[in-house]
Amino acid sequence: MKTITLYDVARVAGVSYQTVSRVINQAAHVSLRTREKVQAAMRELNYVPNRGAQHLAGKATRTLGLLTTDLALHAPSQIASAVKRRAGEVGWSVLISMVESNDRDACFTALQELHSQRVEGLLVNVPLERELAESLAAASPVPILFLDVAYDAQVNSLVFDAQLGARLGVEHLLALGHQKIALLAGPQTSVSARARLSGWQHVLKEVGLAPVAVAYGDWSAASGYEKAHRLLNSKPYPQAMLVANDQMALGVLRACAEKGIRVPGQLSVIGYDDTTDSAWFSPPLTTIRQQFKEAGRLSVDALIASALQAAELQQVRLNVELVERGSTAVSQPEILPDDDLAQCLQELAAKVARRSNDL
Repeated sequence: MKTITLYDVARVAGVSYQTVSRVINQAAHVSLRTREKVQAAMRELNYVPNRGAQHLAGKATRTLGLLTTDLALHAPSQIASAVKRRAGEVGWSVLISMVESNDRDACFTALQELHSQRVEGLLVNVPLERELAESLAAASPVPILFLDVAYDAQVNSLVFDAQLGARLGVEHLLALGHQKIALLAGPQTSVSARARLSGWQHVLKEVGLAPVAVAYGDWSAASGYEKAHRLLNSKPYPQAMLVANDQMALGVLRACAEKGIRVPGQLSVIGYDDTTDSAWFSPPLTTIRQQFKEAGRLSVDALIASALQAAELQQVRLNVELVERGSTAVSQPEILPDDDLAQCLQELAAKVARRSNDL
């Protein structure tokens, strides 16, 4: 099969091969009409530019690097998708490096790999403490923007407002009359998980309440399922549960179904993130929405501006909002779970039997 070249594209477009090269490399001084003709010829011939050859020729690749945590989790995968989409819209590509842990060695190794491929800017969506984030920023020869970092880190950052998200969740439950609230937090090693937990605790303390129980999951639905069984087996029984992400909330709903606990009749549940599937849970999940598409757009635009114009980035905190669906409702009079009801009936039957024997 014949390899399609610049010359083939130039012939079909009716321009010189130098013009095709300028279009591919997004050079200035090419008219819109000529650019469209070249792009149409490339599509017709299924021509794919040789980025490796451009790299060797010293031409700008217009590439961003994304360092991310586990893409099996919905929130990081939606961020990555939003970043890729926005970068593509403005003519940039994205190289992704996924780390399995957020320790110093793993992060530095991943960043060195991205640097070796001559990325012009770096997005870091890994939960990082202040010291590590500042070390990575100091060591990076290109602009770097952090998407999941401690608020006090002196680095360029664009993060969601975890304190606002926590307040919205607690105040929603209080408005529904719930007083006995359990907390299912994310891993204690995650700065965003700790921010959500401390936010919940702070708002509860403001109204003179304390959580009836606290547990820590690992963001997965499986951990939400496991921790929910523990939280729902301890007394006092919670009227509501705040969960640090939607995937763990899915596990909570599964545990409630198995235990015969009606949501929201006996337990109100609030998730966090508003991932694409949360509206299809049973019941549909009330959650804290984080605008991942908006975060992807803003982060790419800010980083490209910095890479091209040496612009100084800022520390930006993005708003979140409560999305009320079917997993929360007004507090109902306490209803015993089926296991406890059965135990009470057995105890009552035993008392009746003893009284009959005494007679």
